[in-house]
Amino acid sequence: MVTVELANPCSVGQGVVKQRNIMAIFALDLTKQAPRSPRVRLGGFVILPRCLDKGRATIIRKNGEYHYDCPLDHRFLNFVGIKAAALKKQLATGKGDGEILTWITTNAKFKRSELEIAQWSTYVEQRFPTDTETREYVNANHKKYGPKREDIGTFFDLLDLDDYVSFGGKP
Repeated sequence: MVTVELANPCSVGQGVVKQRNIMAIFALDLTKQAPRSPRVRLGGFVILPRCLDKGRATIIRKNGEYHYDCPLDHRFLNFVGIKAAALKKQLATGKGDGEILTWITTNAKFKRSELEIAQWSTYVEQRFPTDTETREYVNANHKKYGPKREDIGTFFDLLDLDDYVSFGGKP
């Protein structure tokens, strides 16, 4: 966990220096550890905690090879109707997960019921590649990271394996 203080620049007006606003952002250093698994849920939503980890790490420039606002993040953002830039702006204020969840539920274009969230999360978690190009990508990475693993079938399985191996785990 990395704590970074972000300061708004001082402004000077008629010889008076206004006080800086300083806030702390608690973020994972994704050059040293993986973000949370896409399976981890917040408010019932899969992907969201991982998206928040990558967003915070991006703000403090400790995202490593992880990308905020990637296609996986888009699945969540499109489901709720939130723009990546707007979410990143909220993360930059130093809000915790619970505060961000409240902001999302308040500002989401699509107000989803608990049942809709549960159904969507289950579907996304169990999703596997359906087109040949994506299957080839998943198969190539499966061979690269864990060729003897027989439990890799979904995108989430592959992401968890990739995260594990990327930080020294043995497949």
